[in-house]
Amino acid sequence: MTNSRLSQVRLNLARNHDYPGGSSQHGYEFVAPLSEDGHIDADGWKKHRDQCRVRRFWEGEPDDVGHLVHRPGGSWAFTYDIDGDDDDEAGYRFGAHTFNVGDYVSIKDEDGELHTFQVVTVDEL
Repeated sequence: MTNSRLSQVRLNLARNHDYPGGSSQHGYEFVAPLSEDGHIDADGWKKHRDQCRVRRFWEGEPDDVGHLVHRPGGSWAFTYDIDGDDDDEAGYRFGAHTFNVGDYVSIKDEDGELHTFQVVTVDEL
């Protein structure tokens, strides 16, 4: 049995061509059970899946609110449309990455474009 804690994680867009300093106006806040070393805990997610919510904030667009989902095969994604009409945003190797302040992770958006984000806060709930 793993020892995980439900945490809220904030990801801000990392520096890129369009945002050389990164952007705090583009990113995600999500709730997930994290192990002591910062990995998403799949067993903890099963117990708390209703609480594992996500908010996508993108300057100039309305916020999207959805869920963190664990897909068949072990990958993780954000889904905003429970009916399945919209594409999910897939976390690139979320199962292998840690979510500690300063870490970088990538997310493939609904258009298939990969963006890099930096973990800026992790708050235990």
